Amino acid sequence: MKRCLMTSIALGSLNREGLAEQLERKKLDVSFYDLGIDPALVHALSRMGISEPFEVQREAIPDAMLGRDICCRAPTGSGKTLAFGLPLISRTEIAKIELPTALILTPTRELAEQITKVMKPLAEVFELEVLSVYGGVPYSKQRRALSRGVDILVACPGRLIDLLENDALSLEHTQTVVIDEADRMADMGFLEPVCKILNQCAKERQTILFSATLDDDVGDLVEKYQYNPITIEIGPKEVSMESMNHFFWLTKSGMKANLTAESIRKCGRSIVFCRTRLGVERVGSELEREGIGVAILHGGMDQRQRNRAMRDFTRGEYLALIATDVAARGIDIEGINSVIHYDPAENGKSYKHRSGRTARAGATGAVISMVQHPQKKLCSRIQKEAGIKIAFRPPDFKELPEYDVKFIPGPRGKNESQKRKRGARGKRPYNKKFNNRGRKSRGNRSTGGKPRVKKDGGARHDRQPRSGRRKAKKSGKGRGGRSGYSRRGRN
Repeated sequence: MKRCLMTSIALGSLNREGLAEQLERKKLDVSFYDLGIDPALVHALSRMGISEPFEVQREAIPDAMLGRDICCRAPTGSGKTLAFGLPLISRTEIAKIELPTALILTPTRELAEQITKVMKPLAEVFELEVLSVYGGVPYSKQRRALSRGVDILVACPGRLIDLLENDALSLEHTQTVVIDEADRMADMGFLEPVCKILNQCAKERQTILFSATLDDDVGDLVEKYQYNPITIEIGPKEVSMESMNHFFWLTKSGMKANLTAESIRKCGRSIVFCRTRLGVERVGSELEREGIGVAILHGGMDQRQRNRAMRDFTRGEYLALIATDVAARGIDIEGINSVIHYDPAENGKSYKHRSGRTARAGATGAVISMVQHPQKKLCSRIQKEAGIKIAFRPPDFKELPEYDVKFIPGPRGKNESQKRKRGARGKRPYNKKFNNRGRKSRGNRSTGGKPRVKKDGGARHDRQPRSGRRKAKKSGKGRGGRSGYSRRGRN
């Protein structure tokens, strides 16, 4: 009650027109207090090292605090999470068990974890519980968390639909819904599940939509599910290609791994995009053999593996991230010097979003496409759709920008140390279970003696015939009066 009262007082002292004039006069001096954010939340932000709002936060927070629907176009990394997260936390009511009052929909698991990581410490100020649900995690764990009570739910559409169909929760009390990366939802075919989810939320709700682009599919979502929304546009309408250095290198398939490794050594922290999961695994192994420290990321990995890969690469423990398009959108990683298209993008839009992982926040970056001769026609179409025109040339590392690279070696050194431990010839160390020939010892037979030598039975044509008329032999030292003939043809 106290929190709501303080928020109402703050909002009462501000109106949209007055705040707009204030922002025009002195934008850089606007604080989170001026936007109507509760002081307790402002203190929590300061402890996180956040003192001034970004442009998207200055534009979106006042209307979101008033409960209006918002349709915002803003690029990844512009501060969208706090733009919708702070008003959502301020307005969220304590929920009943299995009846969350706020919902955030995201297209990928990585983005869900990223949002949850930002929201949790802020939600703790008001004793609100935040939970993320997505595929790749056991249902039982998520159902137990829901049964303990969740106020803010961060979810991927597929897993949320499964939980709803199994009566693990209900959205009838959900008063605020945020749809993040709406255009990516459309690209991944999630619009139908998103509509199904919105239909189960409270009718009188606030719907906030954030997207990097506002194309036709997103426009249909706005028209159908938002009421008189406030439209906010931040930054360019499309990913800018001007701040990037684009290279289209003609190469053969067998040379791509070596060229990629050398490009990473020259540029430093890089993201390498492949088309398939198997391609990611294969390229990761090839680059490790080249001595490059890499993390891999694709949809076939379980969530623990994906979290570990993102965490280790973000911390700088690996020099490159090898990924499918799952990392092309919604993931904000600082300090990426180059993006390498090991496999061509699907189209110009995909090329832009892949390339947008570099040259962020005013920095420059290199975008390298490995092009095989049969792919020239596809890459020419991609250039046309992306609005660029780059000549196809042989690889030339002298053209790449200069970066201060701290080399992070791959696992090669570890493998070499293991080989040295095994001996100069790469043999296994002595083990009682194995004899000197690497085979299991039999019975009480000594494992340290000379290896047995199998007697030579002679060539096949030297052996006695097994059928037909037997040749007579002189009687010799045969057993029991028999001749010296043996079935095994011993000499």
